[in-house]
Formats: sequence, structure tokens, C-alpha cells
Amino acid sequence: MTVALSVAILALFFLVIFQIAKASEYVAILKGEEVSRKQSNKINGFLMIAFLVLGLVGVWYCNELLYDKTLLVQPSASVEGERVDEMLWITLAVTGVVFILTQILLFWFAYKYQESENRKPYFFAHSTKLEAIWTAIPAVALTVLVVMGLRSWFLFTGDAPKGAMEVEVVGKQFGWIFRYAGEDGIMGKKYFKNIDEAKSNPLGQIWEDEANYDDVVTTQTMYVVKGKPVKMIIGSRDVIHDVGLSHFRLKMDAVPGTPTTLWFTPKYTTAEMKEITKNPNFQYEISCDQMCGNGHYSMKGVIEVVSQAEYDAWMAKQTPNYLLAFPEKAAQPVADKEAEKGTTAQATSTKNSSKM
Repeated sequence: MTVALSVAILALFFLVIFQIAKASEYVAILKGEEVSRKQSNKINGFLMIAFLVLGLVGVWYCNELLYDKTLLVQPSASVEGERVDEMLWITLAVTGVVFILTQILLFWFAYKYQESENRKPYFFAHSTKLEAIWTAIPAVALTVLVVMGLRSWFLFTGDAPKGAMEVEVVGKQFGWIFRYAGEDGIMGKKYFKNIDEAKSNPLGQIWEDEANYDDVVTTQTMYVVKGKPVKMIIGSRDVIHDVGLSHFRLKMDAVPGTPTTLWFTPKYTTAEMKEITKNPNFQYEISCDQMCGNGHYSMKGVIEVVSQAEYDAWMAKQTPNYLLAFPEKAAQPVADKEAEKGTTAQATSTKNSSKM
């Protein structure tokens, strides 16, 4: 019913416009083309001023109405993201001033310089000075903005601070997989042909590599520590995804076969952000910002920012993925595990010696 009513109103609107246009043609014929044109110019001139005022009021109203629904009302959740906010505000200020000035000039000139018998238009075909001005000013402004963006980009994608926490982030249709190094601080090797969800190996870890024995793998929720830089080693298991960290003001593509990196320092724990936003259900979100298939809309992950003590307690409860893939190893006596580890190391050493 609502759709039919909307269509009827739209059809009536176009019918009214059509009738007004036809009436204008008849008036022009009766009054003469020149008189009709002059009257139309005056009407259009006043309409330009009306559109200018209504348009600027509309822009202000939309800002008042929708500003609170944007992330601009929330502080950046990462130290590095503050640079992005700064760059965004500068960009909005520059483009906002240019927008308002150009719109005022555009509509005011249309009104002020409408056709008049007391004024003769001046025509010139070329002005090198004007062209240089309207080319140089935007070029300089855009160059400054681009340089600011590149400096921030090189910071986020460069080397993370020494001692930064590392988390591997892998996208798949349609979810996220996270891997943390164990006590050895080294993530084991992996091979895509080893991927087997049924055997608890979603990343294709190579079980012959001992560095994989204590790696922890989780899905959908990533834990990081407040105030501690975290380096994300990003990849994809199938198609191109994109790690979108809107609260942290960062994003990075997840490309199959080509690892990318990004690092940031969380400023607020999830609990603190709930108080800041006055939203008890607040969550830091990892969104996929690249169309990746039919289930793209559902590809949402969560980041839990906690204290170091909370992170250590959470990590202590996690089971290495190796033991999930081989549960019988969890019940194996410690002495047998050490013996097996020594046998594996000896076999590897013998194999390497034979190659030499």
C-alpha cells in the first residue's frame, strides 16, 4: 500500500511539472518570447537564492541530525589513529570552506549577473593568470593532504616497536581466524595445502615444525592488551578481504598468498570504551571492507582490549592448536614428550647432515 501511494505521488508530481511547463509555453506565445524570457530569468534568479539558503540550511540540519551517529563523536581507540582523525578534520575543514564559498558564489552570481538591458557582458577567451591560480591552489592543498596521509601510512605499515605483540589475522569466507605465538614467541610454519578444518588445522600449520606446538588459534574474537603495540600479520585463505578497524581508524587488505602488516597501540579497554560511549553492549569490531561474496555482510569479528593481567589469564586458559589436532598428545606423559621431541630433533639433524 505504501509503495503504491509513493508511486502515485511521484506520478502526480511529474504531471504537475509537465502541466506547468506547458502553461509556460502558452504564456510565452501570448506575451512574446523576449518578454517571457526576461520574466523567466528574474524568477530563476530568485529561485537560485532560495535554493542557496535552503541548501545550506539543509546541510546544517543533516549535520545536526546525523553527526551523533558517526564515529567522529568517539575518540580514536588507538594512539596512531589520532593522526588519522587529525588528517580527517583538516580535510573536512579545507573542503568545507571551499564547498560553502563555491556554492555561495555559484548561486549569487547566477542571481546578480542575470540578463539585464543596463549591463553588457564582457567576454574573454583565455587568462593564463586565472588558470594558474585555480590550478596551483588546489594542487598545493592536495599535495599537503597527500603527504600527511603518506606519512601516517608509512608509520602504520612500517616496523612495529620492539617488543610489540604479534597476531596473525587470516580472513576466510566468511569469518576471521587469529593465531598467537606460544611461550617460544615464534609462530610455526604453515602450508596452504595442509588446511583441514575437520582435523583442527584451519591455517595449514606444518606439524613437523616444533614452533607450531604451542601456537594458539582462535576464531572471530581477537584479544589485545591496552597500551601495548600489536602487529597484525594479515592474510587470506581464499579471496581478497579487508581488515577494517573503524574504531582504531585503520584498515588493511587481506590478500591470498601475500601477507600484509599493520600495527597500532590500543588506548582504551573494551570496558572503558563502554563507559565512554555509554553503550553497555559496545564492541570493537573487525569488519570486512572488501566485497568478498554472498556472505560478506556477516563477516564480523570482535576485538577485546583488556589489561595485561586479563590477557595473561585468558591465554592461560587456551589450548594450543596442536593439542586440538592431536588430543592424544595432551594425555602423553611429560617424559615421553621430551623423548619424542629429542628424537625428532635428532632425526632432523641427521637429515640435514646427510644433505651436507
